This record gives sequence, structure tokens and C-alpha cells, in this order.
Amino acid sequence: MNSLTDKREKPPKPRLLTQVRERIRFHQFALSTEKVYVHWIRFFIRFHGLRHPGTMGRVEVEAFLTHLASERNVAASTHRQALSALLFLYREVLGIDLPWMMEIGRPKTPQRLPEVLTVGEVLRTLSLMQGEHATLAKLLYGTGMRTHEGMRLRTKDVDFERGAIIVRDGKYTNGALRAKGGKDRVVMLPRSLRDELQQQLRLSHALWETDRAAKLPGVELPHALAVKSPRAGESWGWYWVFPQAAIAVDPRSGLRRRHHAYPQTFRRALTVALRAAGVTKPETVHTLRHSFATHLLQSGADIREVQTLLGHADVSTSMINTHVLQIAGGVPSPLDALDFNAPVRHRNDELLARLNAMPA
Repeated sequence: MNSLTDKREKPPKPRLLTQVRERIRFHQFALSTEKVYVHWIRFFIRFHGLRHPGTMGRVEVEAFLTHLASERNVAASTHRQALSALLFLYREVLGIDLPWMMEIGRPKTPQRLPEVLTVGEVLRTLSLMQGEHATLAKLLYGTGMRTHEGMRLRTKDVDFERGAIIVRDGKYTNGALRAKGGKDRVVMLPRSLRDELQQQLRLSHALWETDRAAKLPGVELPHALAVKSPRAGESWGWYWVFPQAAIAVDPRSGLRRRHHAYPQTFRRALTVALRAAGVTKPETVHTLRHSFATHLLQSGADIREVQTLLGHADVSTSMINTHVLQIAGGVPSPLDALDFNAPVRHRNDELLARLNAMPA
């Protein structure tokens, strides 16, 4: 027997970006994180003339990050995002520990107050929205859920009897789906939203029946559950409360299946409604969430209760909403103490005439 034929050929090593994607999925990162990391790693490689990252070091990394900060003027959060992508590349994909990367300066993110709507602005905005976008917007404002948590809400986690919604959007570990930060939480189900939410579930159930009749693959399941219970995605309990109207191809599995509603579509609808309601404040994905927290605090809710509802691990994160309250109704301005109708004593009429003659 030829000894050469006994040696098995090693399969070719996958391309670098394929390795990046595989490693990201191993760590169960979100698809949005995968896209962002791949973008910055590809940008880094192209910036240095398609050189392999394994042949580059501190000088090349610092040159790239300096380019982002000085030439492209990216925000501090974007700069940190790019650095995190490179840290992941070297540590997790290439297996290279570079202690000096932790010493690279990171721009400080300026602390900004959240954009908060008044109660009247919320009412006008929600009144102008229609259909499932209106239901979702009311759900986010009425519970303080994050946009992606509302989008990915499963039918089994809406409990009308207890008047509660269980937020489990996160990693699947030890047989349970964990929320952001690894913690489940329970939020209230607004009484005024019950009828609309039940109608939304009826519409969702009709789509579920259509999918089952067409024998489509079940909806996406959280990580290991797809292996442990492969048929669970076909059940009504795991179906989306806000499913997408059209069937789409799963970017990871390649399966044609039903996805949840797209965040971009909802955000566009919210932006249009805000502008139609005469709201000029710049909206963010957390506008309704911040408004929920601020209005709860205004009504006398305890900061710890708000922290629990928002799912914040640190109360200081929830405290940012109290700054808005302090400005809105805290210490009065000294201008309000001035009486412009009172007579002015010891005035200089000559200087006053010169002042009035000055151009505006």
C-alpha cells in the first residue's frame, strides 16, 4: 500500500472573513454585530492594501484608528466599535494576544441627555400611527421595551391573565432564553393595549396558519434550542407577535422563512409620525423608551422600579432620565425673579438714549 495515499489531505483553511463569521456565531453574537465587525475588519484590510492582519501590528492598527478619528471624523462610539472589531479579530480569530491594544486611547463619549417627548407629543404621535406600527409604538412606550425586544417578542411571552409580558431577548442557556445582560425581566401589559394586542395576535396567527399550510421552515430559534428542539420553531408559541408580511431568506441558514418585522420600517413610520405631529426633536431608537422612564418618574415611580422595568444592571444608567426632570421642573431660573415692570432708579437718560439708538 502506498504510504502517500494514507496521508489525508487537510481541507483548505477558510477565508479570513469566513473564519470571523464562524467565530462570531460560535459566541452567539447578534447578526447586526456580525455585520459591523465584518465591515470594520474588511475596511482595516483594504486600508492597508489587502495585507493579512497576521502580518500587521501596533503601527498599522494605530494608523487605521487615527485615520478614522482625524480624517473621517467618526463619532467616539464608532471609533470604539472599530477597535472592538480588531480586538475580536486578533484575539478570537487569529489567536494573537496583543496587550498593547488595550493601551490604545479610546475617545471619550460625550454624555448627552436623552431625547424625551412630552406627554402631549407622545399622544399626538401615537394617534397618527396606524396598524401594527401603532401597536408596536404603544407597546414600546407603554412598557419601556427596546425596539429589538418588541420586534422579537414571541406569542408565548404575552400573558393576558397576569397582565404581564416576559422579555427574554438574549442568549439561550440551560434551556431558557435570557434577556440582554443575561437576565429575564417582566414588564406590565398596558390595559389600554389589550384589545389592539389581541387583534395583532389574531393577524399573526393567520400568517402562522399560512406558513404551516405551506410547510415553510419554522421561525428562527435562539441558538441551541434549534438543535435541542428543531420542531419548536413551527409551534404557535414561538411565533412572532409582529411577523414580517413577506417571506425572506435567512442570511445565516439560507432558509426561506418568516422573520419578525423589520426595525428600519418601523423607525421610518415613527419618524414620519413625529414630524406630522409637529415634533422637531431628533428621535433615536430609544426615544419612546426614554419617554416611558421619564414619565414614570414624573408620576412618582421609584427609580429602582424603573431600573427593573428597563432591565438596567446599574441604577446609574436609569438615573440619566432624572436629569431631564431636574431641568424641566427643578431649580427656577434667576430670570424669572426679575420684575421688568418695576421702575428703574438711578438710570442715566443720556446713556439710555445712546443705547436705544444702536442698530439691532
